[in-house]
Amino acid sequence: MPFQVCMGTTLQCSFGMAPSSLVVLPKNKVLTQTPDANIMDNIPMVNIMPFGMCTSIANPAVAAATAAALGVLTPMPCVPVIPAPWVPGSPTVLIGKMPALNNTSKLMCTWAGVISITNPGETTVQIP
Repeated sequence: MPFQVCMGTTLQCSFGMAPSSLVVLPKNKVLTQTPDANIMDNIPMVNIMPFGMCTSIANPAVAAATAAALGVLTPMPCVPVIPAPWVPGSPTVLIGKMPALNNTSKLMCTWAGVISITNPGETTVQIP
């Protein structure tokens, strides 16, 4: 069974050059060791921090820098753009009236990156 995700979870983007961590605000008032996350904890620069440098050519900053370098891929600073919540979450466990976030969930970035959970931050609470 997947693990519950909480504050401090380690994240990785498929186009990011560095890991990041999930920031979960205590607004849902559910704690294991730290505040627990739900699928709506997906706000860039609030919940999802940058992943170092971005290498996605779909990112306009990377595309412009690559064009200026005559086609040599030139990474630029990551600024995540998240249009939708985490999927699929755990529909049978609700946190703040939304499905709880488990370590098998994924998050899509507009610049074609897939954000995944590499370390759930919680290894004692399993959710379906």
